[in-house]
Amino acid sequence: MKTLMVLTILGIGLSFFKDREKTLQGIRKGLKMFAGILPALIYILILVSVLLWIFPKETISSFLGYGSGWISFFVAGIIGAISLIPGFVAYPLANVLLKSGVSYQILAVFITTLMMVGVLTLPIEAKYFGWRSSIIRNVLSFIAAIIIGFLMRFFL
Repeated sequence: MKTLMVLTILGIGLSFFKDREKTLQGIRKGLKMFAGILPALIYILILVSVLLWIFPKETISSFLGYGSGWISFFVAGIIGAISLIPGFVAYPLANVLLKSGVSYQILAVFITTLMMVGVLTLPIEAKYFGWRSSIIRNVLSFIAAIIIGFLMRFFL
């Protein structure tokens, strides 16, 4: 993260020396765009915080089940789709769930939908890409996650 911040500062510095006005214009435009999506981001953060408070990791583990049937796959997919957890939290959570007895196939579906399907972020995605394409992408990602879970049976 520090490396990315240093590279960003260096890039802005180089841009500033090359063309001061364009750099300032770009920074203003970026801040304006950020201010435009900030209310939606705050709403999502509040919603995710409440959901994680309501459903701690033990509850998620019990919902995911210990089998590898269709119902467990869909439950894992739905929980992953409505969760909004960053990767650096999701992978340690998957390790805890694995140690709790959740199968690799179920974890594959959970993590895949967690990263690829965004029910909570759908309004923001639809704002930029349109409802039709956003829904199609999310449905196809959900189907792909289920297929990935079933393929894990053959590889493990």
